[in-house]
Amino acid sequence: MYYKAFIMQNADSLTPRHRHLISGWLFLICFMILGMIALGGATRLTGSGLSIMDWRPVTGMIPPLSHAEWERQFELYQGIPQYKILHEGFGLAGFQKIFWLEWIHRFWGRIIGLVLLLPLIIFAVKGMLTRGLILRLLLFFVLGGLQGGIGWFMVASGFRADSTAVEPVRLVLHLSAAFALYVAILWTAMSIRWPTVQSQPDPVAARYTRNLLITSIALIVTTVIAGGFTAGTHAGFTFNTFPLMDGHLFPVGYDRLSPFWLNWFENIPAVQFNHRLLATLTAFITGLTVFAGLRQSNLAPMTRTALTLLGWGVGIQYLLGVTTLLLVVPVPVATLHQTFAAILLGLSLFALHTLRRPA
Repeated sequence: MYYKAFIMQNADSLTPRHRHLISGWLFLICFMILGMIALGGATRLTGSGLSIMDWRPVTGMIPPLSHAEWERQFELYQGIPQYKILHEGFGLAGFQKIFWLEWIHRFWGRIIGLVLLLPLIIFAVKGMLTRGLILRLLLFFVLGGLQGGIGWFMVASGFRADSTAVEPVRLVLHLSAAFALYVAILWTAMSIRWPTVQSQPDPVAARYTRNLLITSIALIVTTVIAGGFTAGTHAGFTFNTFPLMDGHLFPVGYDRLSPFWLNWFENIPAVQFNHRLLATLTAFITGLTVFAGLRQSNLAPMTRTALTLLGWGVGIQYLLGVTTLLLVVPVPVATLHQTFAAILLGLSLFALHTLRRPA
């Protein structure tokens, strides 16, 4: 009977109560992904990401339970360059400190998978989901599992004979995949919670603001990617002055690598300058978007609220970025900076969602 019920449903068959329950569940998952992004940042900043030398998707949920297992894990870690170059002699107790942060990061990812899958099965059996929504959520679950594989692909790059950290490109891939999954689930949750397109008093003003928002979102995404390369190359630990870079507006050595495009991904002066430039441009365009949108007298109240939140968000994120730089990347501030980037992207999507076109 339940199977027949959800097979026959269409997109309009979700009741208000079901919409509230399902969207709340998806918002919870988005919140958990924010926690995952924060844990990932802290793991990277503390050098904990290479402490677990094997990838066990299922049994990895269980931490070492005996002294012998701890010794085995520590022995594996002693075989990679990071230990020999950075941590040699810090003992089993020191190893356990970095191990636990990486283990929590991986454990939290598995919990997110369970929080997605188990309610999905229950809601589907009870006939509370449409066929299309079931398929979409199953896709999210598969992509979440793929994200775990990408994480291991990233970690494995840190085991090279000449390396003490993961490859920046793989780090950016892992971070971008996390943001993409967060965006997809967040947009789905908002569409379920608010399925009806808001009636905007002035469609022309709404279209103008929507186009500006799309530009802002594109810049936010680009800046996040540039920030990933800044983190991956440890570029934030140099040029710790603002707005000048060691007394120069344009850093010395920007184009020292050949071919030229390689500077954008591997050359520290260029990587940091690009992130600064993109962040400033993003703050300016997003601020302009908020200012122009709020000047429109004929926008729905929900849109005005979303734009106000976005204006505060972009200011906070820019200040966090400058603070991270000037304080030479302290772990708490840098972690908050990375996490708030996702929050800022979420605020911009919320504003855009209130302005989406009628079907």
